[in-house]
Amino acid sequence: MASKPHPPLMKKHSQTDLISRLKSRKILGVGGEDDDGEVHRSKISQMLGNEMKFAVREPIGLRMWLLTSAVGFTVIAAMALVFPNHLYEVVFEEELSTTSLSVRLYGGALLSLALIMWNGLYTAEKIIIQWTLLSEACYFGVQFLVTSITLVEIGMLPNAAILLLLSRVLFLAVTMAYYYHLGRKPKKI
Repeated sequence: MASKPHPPLMKKHSQTDLISRLKSRKILGVGGEDDDGEVHRSKISQMLGNEMKFAVREPIGLRMWLLTSAVGFTVIAAMALVFPNHLYEVVFEEELSTTSLSVRLYGGALLSLALIMWNGLYTAEKIIIQWTLLSEACYFGVQFLVTSITLVEIGMLPNAAILLLLSRVLFLAVTMAYYYHLGRKPKKI
């Protein structure tokens, strides 16, 4: 028996057949607007939802502030760990009379905060960024109080210490502003 050659298959080009394509999308329930006015491109995106709803609307300059903080914390921590006497002399304009262990411990704690800052820089989760900013704000507040009390105890007010106190107040204000703006509810349009 001789086999007959089969006729060529007729393929339907649904990409070019617009009516067929629209009918298929209508049957699947995609392509039209939902109750929120969103147009879904596929059934999967319709079922899972639009991830843009959950994206964090970051205040302008937040990532730059986190980068600046992370670099600053890392540099000061390294200085406190490697050159503890020099760091103390710069701030209080007197030589460190006791052991440098306390300044090195300060450097270790600051390095831990720097790691938190680096983590906050590379995350997209709003709650982690908020906790990072809150940790930073707590640090600036505590450092302001401790430095102020120390200056009152030693009875002198060096220029470098005044500059440090003013910078801590400024950094605290900027950090709290970002924390506040990140925690606000977005306005409905």
